[in-house]
Amino acid sequence: MQKLSADFYIREEVDLIAKELLGKLLVVKSGNQIYTARIVETEAYAGVIDAASHAYKNKRTQRTETMYMKGGTAYVYFCYGMHYLFNVVTNQQDIPHAVLIRAVEPLFEVPQQFKKSKRLPGSGPALVTKLLGFDKSHDGISLLKNDLYIADDGYAPVSIAVSPRIGVDYAGNAAKWLYRFFIEGHPYLSPHVYNKNAVKII
Repeated sequence: MQKLSADFYIREEVDLIAKELLGKLLVVKSGNQIYTARIVETEAYAGVIDAASHAYKNKRTQRTETMYMKGGTAYVYFCYGMHYLFNVVTNQQDIPHAVLIRAVEPLFEVPQQFKKSKRLPGSGPALVTKLLGFDKSHDGISLLKNDLYIADDGYAPVSIAVSPRIGVDYAGNAAKWLYRFFIEGHPYLSPHVYNKNAVKII
């Protein structure tokens, strides 16, 4: 298992990075515990030109400032006053690209409390953060260190598909961008991942 280097994150093509994050391992250390989960669904957000992005038209606020950090930084924000979402900042500093981690497959023994839900643990962006214990303290953490990082264990998805993002109807033409990537047929995908606009690319 090899931790991803800075070069992976600082590239310009946020959609390519979102695609290539599929199958990678998200590793979170909490106390003496290490939690590892495989990334199976992502969404790309292209910063100032993307009407679905928090940084659209170069909007800089206390919350979005993390997006302007150098690629390889965790962007964690509170959504709808209900739950945290985990994103990976990409590109160079001051170019606010990010990839939302929408779903993961846990590769550890899941605590009993997560088995009571009808949904599989990790099968949605809010479930990712609940399962792995993300909160605001993870915002701005470098993914190049040892407490939170993404690694490659050589796994290669057999089939990847892409579709428009979910929940961004307000974003005009940007709502139609094919910026949502997922491992086709994976059981841990978030709901509604398949739609008439999904396209198989591998």
